[in-house]
Amino acid sequence: MPHLDNDLGLLIELHEQVLHEAGHPELVDVLRRFQDPDVVEDAHLVPPRGADEVAAVSRAATVRLHLTNLADERHRARSLRTEDGEHGGSVDTGDVGPTVASVGPQARDRFARMCIHPVLTAHPTEARRRAVTTALRRLAEQLDRHADPTAGPTEQAFARRRMLEDIDILHRTSTLRTTRPQPVDEVSTVLSIFDTTVFRALPRFQRAVEAALAAQDEGPVGQELPSLVRYGSWVGGDRDGNPHVTAEVTRATMEAQAGVALRTLQANVERVALTLTMDEEGTPPSAALREALANDAVTLPGEFAGIAKDSPAEPHRQKLLVVARRLEATVEGTAGTAYGDPEELLEDLALVRTSLLAAGDRRAAHGELLHLVWMVQTFGFHLAELEVRQHSDVHVRALVELLGHVRAQGARVDGHPVDDPERAARDPRVLDALARQGWPIALPELSPTAREVLDTLRVMAWLQQRWGVRCCGRYIVSFSQGADHLVAVRALARLAVGDRPLRLDVVPLFETGEDLRAAGSTLEEWLTLPTTQAWLEERNRRVEVMMGYSDSAKDIGPAAATLTLHRAQQELVGWARSHDVELTIFHGRGGSLGRGGGPLHRAITAQPTGSVDGRFKVTEQGEVIYARADVRLAQQHLERMASAVLLADSPDVVERRERAGERHAALGERLEVASRTAYRGLMDTGGIADLVAEASPLDVLGDLRLGSRPARRGERAPVGAWPTCGPSPGSSRGR
Repeated sequence: MPHLDNDLGLLIELHEQVLHEAGHPELVDVLRRFQDPDVVEDAHLVPPRGADEVAAVSRAATVRLHLTNLADERHRARSLRTEDGEHGGSVDTGDVGPTVASVGPQARDRFARMCIHPVLTAHPTEARRRAVTTALRRLAEQLDRHADPTAGPTEQAFARRRMLEDIDILHRTSTLRTTRPQPVDEVSTVLSIFDTTVFRALPRFQRAVEAALAAQDEGPVGQELPSLVRYGSWVGGDRDGNPHVTAEVTRATMEAQAGVALRTLQANVERVALTLTMDEEGTPPSAALREALANDAVTLPGEFAGIAKDSPAEPHRQKLLVVARRLEATVEGTAGTAYGDPEELLEDLALVRTSLLAAGDRRAAHGELLHLVWMVQTFGFHLAELEVRQHSDVHVRALVELLGHVRAQGARVDGHPVDDPERAARDPRVLDALARQGWPIALPELSPTAREVLDTLRVMAWLQQRWGVRCCGRYIVSFSQGADHLVAVRALARLAVGDRPLRLDVVPLFETGEDLRAAGSTLEEWLTLPTTQAWLEERNRRVEVMMGYSDSAKDIGPAAATLTLHRAQQELVGWARSHDVELTIFHGRGGSLGRGGGPLHRAITAQPTGSVDGRFKVTEQGEVIYARADVRLAQQHLERMASAVLLADSPDVVERRERAGERHAALGERLEVASRTAYRGLMDTGGIADLVAEASPLDVLGDLRLGSRPARRGERAPVGAWPTCGPSPGSSRGR
């Protein structure tokens, strides 16, 4: 395997050639001086000859840094492919094989109930334009081609020419966006990630887990491995601080996601169908499959006649081709032919697999057909579960306005008049009565804010009717500070959709230090409300709670926030156990340490005992997503999460964690108090905001046009001021 230095040396050589050809030999000299460890005086690196030269040097240096990172990425990816490289192969690094071996026979049962749930977000932390990331992806392909030990001189010359061309393009491409991305652009970016990476990484990850389990099995294998991953997305759903995300954007986002999911499933079903050429004499179909094909011949006469003509005496292939035609009809919304839901598709796939198994063809039944099953289980018809997020203050403003109309019309809520709309909008009992009994007024003319809140809930109901209840059912309430903030969503939903079906999972997001400390009491009060009790029973007592890492760090400081988050999770685990609730903690971690992120494998195993319990949900954003554009790196990331979730509740890890917690409890309390006091002392100092603004490039960063969301939460724009999403494919964001 070529060494990292070889790749980097080649890329630098090609970059220097591009700079010479472009007539900039002086930039080659400057970049070489950048690399010289003996150069200490930074002022001599870039002679002060005007803004144009400084800009040229900056652009060349940026390209060089991109190429350096690319060489490192390819080195990591190749090292992983060898399975014994420096970047994988142990429990500590999250390799799933050694982890399963360390857990032992219990691993299969734990995987059977495991759920890993990454949520892609469009938070503006990725500064690179999509044109730049696309060029780097092309360069990566050619670098691998050049490094292939079987490549001859002609093949290497071809790869070298392509790399020169792409480096030249990269050098001439502006690194900054000239216009701010719109929500449709962010959606397109996230959908491209599924196309290039996620669809291919998922079956590889599942096979890695399956192989690790097979190595531990003694005797016949038990239950088949289900898909372990579910994807979520905030892109096109997160309107907290982003007025450009409207109900229409959310609707069109899910339409775009469903289009990608269904077309991908159709293409893969057709691909697998073309391989199932076994004839009915050697691999006889089951009676159930024969009956299904006879039914297809009647319900799809034209399509089935063509399929039977092209695939005579190949029943398994015929059925999969019928499945492909029905998926096409699902995209088009053709009544009578389209699938009603993903479960119906899974039944057809199970029919083919069961028939193959009965005919003795286990290899085909557990081959690419199983990949199709995993894809349907993971992506459904919606691709990723689109989540809506809104600030609690927006709901309060809408409720005050609506309750003002209740008072003006002399109507009563639960038998009582509304004397003070402000107080009623913050009374969980009043809001719960509205959610249960309905609103006692006809819908009046509303402000744009209130209308948009109601339209969002209406869109969620419509999307569930069109694409299934999994597609868009979670509603995250930012800055949840009381039970009133949670039941407010149900009260508004009752006004928006009435008695029409809407599966609504309200998820509190606790962000400040005070809110995290009060999380248990907030949930306790919420649990007493009749609407919450009814919802809990419908959802098999499953509750999701989100923790905000970034805002808690900004509120009380990073060290205090980390310890407060840990204690809050411990309290929530106790609350869930006392109320027989299955709790999922949703971690609003950023990508970088500065946004609350850090090494994910270590972070998962460090979570309080009982807080993971086979389920881990986390935001993934910006540069973190792009850093795993390589399929093997994406697979490794899933393996690391799965391995950490597997280990989190293992006896050895629990014992070490509990011992460490007891040993360092007193120190942790002292650190939390000292950290919070020092941080708040600094933040509350007069003029600190002005000092930070003067000493940091905040305004410049705000002008980088990284995402559709305004640079500051308070910046507002009129509803509908930005074009809405179209049916084109789609991006990312997180706290």
